[in-house]
Amino acid sequence: MPAPTRSDLIAEDRPALIGPLDTIQVDVFNVPDLNKEMQVDASGRIAMPLAGTIDARGKTAGELANLIEDALRARYVRDPEVTVNIKSSVSQVVTVDGQVVEPGLYPVTNQMTLMRAIASAKGLSEFAREEDIIILRTVQGRKMAGLYNVGAIRRGAYDDPQIYANDVIIVGDSPQRRLFRDLVSLSPVLAAPLIAILQ
Repeated sequence: MPAPTRSDLIAEDRPALIGPLDTIQVDVFNVPDLNKEMQVDASGRIAMPLAGTIDARGKTAGELANLIEDALRARYVRDPEVTVNIKSSVSQVVTVDGQVVEPGLYPVTNQMTLMRAIASAKGLSEFAREEDIIILRTVQGRKMAGLYNVGAIRRGAYDDPQIYANDVIIVGDSPQRRLFRDLVSLSPVLAAPLIAILQ
């Protein structure tokens, strides 16, 4: 196989958005008293001296920096230059639930896909139905659901779908495999060989 090019190694840019309870670093050039690390409050706002209260929710770091500059300019700070960096994000997460080894909340990175989200949850559990994986997503206020088959993705039948913040991934349960495991655990008690037909 040929080596990947530089563009192959970098995911398509997805803006990192600031949300409630994220931690950010705000620096104001030549005004060290205003440089500080702060946590966005639960309603998505920050409060800064001279700038007041600013809604940070759903903004990129650059957009928030521009809002802070505008607020400082209105309070007689001449030509403010502000930089904002997101230090840690708890708002940009995906929920992975159902038949995975470690269900939970996982941070969404720029390259997050369904397979990577499942890998973050330590993979499928013993009873997972790989053809029964649902992604729940809200788009413009409408709830949507997509049904995916991990086996088909592994075979290359279709692309590994992108995962975004606030998605919920639910991995289905396989009652047949669970029943087979229970029957196998009883097999030492049985005198004859045990054969089970799985659908």
